[in-house]
Amino acid sequence: MTLARATGVILAKELRTEFRSRELLGTTVVFVLIVVVLFSFTFNPTSVESRRFGPGLLWLAFLFAGSLMLQSSFLREQTNDTLAALRLAPIDPFSILAGKMAANFLFLLLVEVMLLPVFAVLYNVAILPVLAPLLLVLALGTIGIAATGTVFSAVAAQARLRELLLPLLLLPVLAPVLIASTEATIGILRDPYELSVVWLTFLACFDVVFLTAAWMVGEYLLEE
Repeated sequence: MTLARATGVILAKELRTEFRSRELLGTTVVFVLIVVVLFSFTFNPTSVESRRFGPGLLWLAFLFAGSLMLQSSFLREQTNDTLAALRLAPIDPFSILAGKMAANFLFLLLVEVMLLPVFAVLYNVAILPVLAPLLLVLALGTIGIAATGTVFSAVAAQARLRELLLPLLLLPVLAPVLIASTEATIGILRDPYELSVVWLTFLACFDVVFLTAAWMVGEYLLEE
């Protein structure tokens, strides 16, 4: 089975599992909405300051969403030793990681798109005129979060204190992604908006480097 086909099979399995229960998506959406609403009470939504501080709070909410959603990436596979069965299948081990990365990316992006209208209303920010560049930044930043989160979720899945280990591993690595995404979003929300090529290039390079590293060591990451 080719890498692309095996990745598609894993992705389809992840999507079916989640959309049957909707537990993870529902919990994450509610949690992130509460975070954004609470943050909005600390600022005057009609002030210019919301354009300065809003993007940072927005990506902080995305980080919370990622931490909550990525925690269970490999926990489901521990039931009935599903991960061991997947590793015995005649597929590239990286396809397991790639399928889960793709699923986590789609789940996170769905939560972010649902959150954008709420953010625009609460922080009095017009996002429709800059929706295309904003979605580009969201996609690049979310790829970084999903890729790193899936990899470290595989590392922490067998640990005794995995709930504590995953954030400790994830947050230092994600700091550059969050900074670049926040800076790029600040530029987009300015009047007139400015799309920073520097930050976009940084995000793209981070995604490529980390995905390549995950491909090279994917087999070792899935070993118990």
